[in-house]
Amino acid sequence: MRELALPDLAATGRLAAALAHAARTGDVFALGGPLGVGKTSFARAFIAALGGAEEVPSPTYTLVQLYELGPLTLYHFDLYRLARPEDAWELGIEEAFALGVSLIEWPERLGTLLPPERLDVALAFAGQAEARQARLAGHGGWQARLAELRL
Repeated sequence: MRELALPDLAATGRLAAALAHAARTGDVFALGGPLGVGKTSFARAFIAALGGAEEVPSPTYTLVQLYELGPLTLYHFDLYRLARPEDAWELGIEEAFALGVSLIEWPERLGTLLPPERLDVALAFAGQAEARQARLAGHGGWQARLAELRL
């Protein structure tokens, strides 16, 4: 596990970009934290770092947005409104886990469907207006990958 102080929105963006550049097909990034902490801002910076130049809307109402980013297909899920974990199958989450990179806001809504191979990125408020604390926890192969990342 790693903890990082993010003093402003730019620091959060740099963390997102560093993780985006480490992303591989099949990776799952579970973005946790309270409402308004910046999960969608993190996702926007992640997508931009991979070349996504288009507008990145929050998938709050669509539940998923798909981005073709060069060799990677990125699935951005916002599961806040997910009624039951099994409803995620209708969103194509199985395909996302197998064929793309998944950014998942409100991952706890998946319950046992959340893959054991993932990187948890938990954001928390840290006093100042834009300051955040990030806690990164690698599961499966992400334990070693996280230790190797220069953040």
